[in-house]
Amino acid sequence: MRRTEVVHTPFQSLEIWKSDLATEFRVAGAIHAFHHKKRFLTGLAWDLIAAAPLLRKDSAPRSVLMLGLAGGTAYRTLRHLLPECALTAIDIDPEIVDLARAHMDLGSLGIEVITADGYQWLMHNKRQFDVVIDDIYLAGKVDVFRPQALDETLLANLRRAIAPGGLLAVNLVTGAGHRTMQSLTRKILRGAFPRVRSLTTAEGMNEVLVAGESVATRPQLDAYGDKFQDWRDRMYWDRVTVKRIS
Repeated sequence: MRRTEVVHTPFQSLEIWKSDLATEFRVAGAIHAFHHKKRFLTGLAWDLIAAAPLLRKDSAPRSVLMLGLAGGTAYRTLRHLLPECALTAIDIDPEIVDLARAHMDLGSLGIEVITADGYQWLMHNKRQFDVVIDDIYLAGKVDVFRPQALDETLLANLRRAIAPGGLLAVNLVTGAGHRTMQSLTRKILRGAFPRVRSLTTAEGMNEVLVAGESVATRPQLDAYGDKFQDWRDRMYWDRVTVKRIS
């Protein structure tokens, strides 16, 4: 890959890297979004985010809300797996969304994109979704960070957006500097929901927590593996691990 452009938005400094088949947005030295013309999965956090809504136990979700869209990597996979699902996304940075449309074919996914601060939007929201995904991270000088820790007020706003029988999914960066946020979020979700499951991959540095009244187990993901044509996608899908933590 080679770097083709550097873009400074009010929220982040973004490097665009390209090869003949792939495009990456890199922020603070990390891959922020990924698009490949022939494949979907990466072995990283986006695989987990895309898998999380599929753990809705009664039936596949008909609507998903994502807080924090960036390049739409996870939604591209989810659109492939659930072509009829209504996808909505909130992102504070309209410039990165425009870049995703220009470089990552975001416009083809049929996403309803709302430009807003996701947590502020939730405070006034009256809509409900089968799955709500919280993937809000901002870029610091050397690392990404969550702008707000999960607390009772934020949890109440998130739960109000979840339809009966729905799920809440929270993406968390793991490792040094992120363990306190990870532990706090685990504790709050365990206390608020009957079931919480953790999705991880061997290659990734993230954990996606999926919480609800009922959360399916790993075998429910197996039914979607055949939807991937490339062997690498099927390999990465098989590597998604689902464990109960409460």
